[in-house]
Amino acid sequence: MPGLIDAHWHAAFTSVGPFEALIADPYYLLIVAGQQATATVMRGFTTVRDCGGPTFGLKQAIDEGVIVGPRIYPAGAMITQTSGHGDFRLPYEIPRDPCCGLSHIEKVGAAAIADGVDQVLRAAREQLMLGASQLKMMAGGGVASSFDPLDVTQYTEAELRAGVDAAENWGTYVMVHAYTPRSIQQALRAGARSIEHGHLVDEATVAMIAEKGAWWCMQPFLDDEDAVPVPPQSRAKQLQLFAGTDTAYELAIRHGVKLAWGTDTLFSAELAVKQGKQLAKMTRWYTPAEVLTLATSTNAELLQLSGLRNPYPGVLGRVEQDALADLILVDGNPLTDIQLRADPEANMKVIVKDGTVLKNTL
Repeated sequence: MPGLIDAHWHAAFTSVGPFEALIADPYYLLIVAGQQATATVMRGFTTVRDCGGPTFGLKQAIDEGVIVGPRIYPAGAMITQTSGHGDFRLPYEIPRDPCCGLSHIEKVGAAAIADGVDQVLRAAREQLMLGASQLKMMAGGGVASSFDPLDVTQYTEAELRAGVDAAENWGTYVMVHAYTPRSIQQALRAGARSIEHGHLVDEATVAMIAEKGAWWCMQPFLDDEDAVPVPPQSRAKQLQLFAGTDTAYELAIRHGVKLAWGTDTLFSAELAVKQGKQLAKMTRWYTPAEVLTLATSTNAELLQLSGLRNPYPGVLGRVEQDALADLILVDGNPLTDIQLRADPEANMKVIVKDGTVLKNTL
């Protein structure tokens, strides 16, 4: 089968805890991210779309063969308003003192705090200059952030449009973090091409996603042993999100939305190794064949939205003549037993990325 694609991945923060992510030396974060990148490709994920964080150096190291890892479509720093989902400053850092410079989270390239059209344009252009293949903007509240409620709408339509304009001028697109109908609808009006998460949608919003021809990259978030660990003060938000997951997938199927799949694993080394299990969980709503298609050729189609900013032009997610040479040999048939994906070490006998054999236990 083709190499797998994770369309919502966070290299820098997949396996470090939230406290480490806030205070750690950036070189430590990059070393841990490199280790996680190698583990990811050895689970059969030969391509990932990084949805925010300091990833440019990691991508370069992988592309140059310094370390082994997946192809990375980088977004660079998450663009967030003050108090937004990407603003991880602590209360004692408010108000911002212009004499003190950037916060730690900004200095390491994890987030860019930008308010107003002019600041959003600057932040967007900085990420494009650094090599972003697409931009990530925070359009609504989140679970992992401590100070923004899940229901809030973030940025104004004009600010979101500024990011979209900057991306479109470079031939690429904006993806937005959003859960609620209001935040998603505003982002769609502003021109966002990919909705990340969206678990609290209503039917009118899903119909709008379909009408606009936007992508929807959702994760199978459920209240089970694979839930992302969160601090106690975020647990209520997390449960609210979980309650919407089944409805969101049902609406996506009903309206024929262009659906993608990704893990969005954060702050847990134990959960990071369950990447294949998270994919197999999708059979709650889809057949195994549909699930594997999502994680290969469908996700590959989403990545093509980056147009001329695509760092890896060519056919991904397919086994065919002249495609990028990614191949996985599975000991068994995942079309009848997709749980084979949950144990890649035992069941994936050969992994090839770009024509290079990374694993061969035959």
